[in-house]
Amino acid sequence: MSIYFYLRSMKNIILFASGAGSNVKAIIEFFKDNKTVVPVAIVCNKPEAGVLKIAEAHNIPAILIDRNSFKSEAFVQQLQSLNPALLILAGFLWKVPDAVVAAFPNQIINIHPALLPKYGGKGMYGAYVHQAVIDNKEKESGITIHYVNEHYDEGNTIVQAHCMINENDTPESLAQKIHRLEHHFFPRTIEFLLNA
Repeated sequence: MSIYFYLRSMKNIILFASGAGSNVKAIIEFFKDNKTVVPVAIVCNKPEAGVLKIAEAHNIPAILIDRNSFKSEAFVQQLQSLNPALLILAGFLWKVPDAVVAAFPNQIINIHPALLPKYGGKGMYGAYVHQAVIDNKEKESGITIHYVNEHYDEGNTIVQAHCMINENDTPESLAQKIHRLEHHFFPRTIEFLLNA
């Protein structure tokens, strides 16, 4: 195999997260033996976030951002310099600036812990979603993996996976079901998109 072909086959990914990073960890673990998928950076907006420890443990460069740097042209250029095949929002809570969306059309994906279009939008994340689902006595919930556009949780759906809710479920137990779906389906969906 020529070095040129090998480099062309490399698929760089950039992971975005705001919290503990369980989805980031699942993605890294899934691709750890894949020599062509390379997490080239982890972008985080919280200096205390657990995902930064994951970045350090796996020797993946971390990019810590604030509101101003996130919206800057320099940030867009920094991302472009890493030549990503996908930007992956894995528990990242800020709305992606229009300039970033425009620079990476159909290259930014997000995972949402509900069956969109229900329970999406600003402020609907994590425990807030699960509490709303339980309060409304829904019979099922699940995850939605979708492309990112200029609006919260409104990009085209790529994959949805469902789980049943029983009468004894709490937001905490529902969160565990959702995490199992996320950790199974998100890495495999990324793999599918990279190979499409």
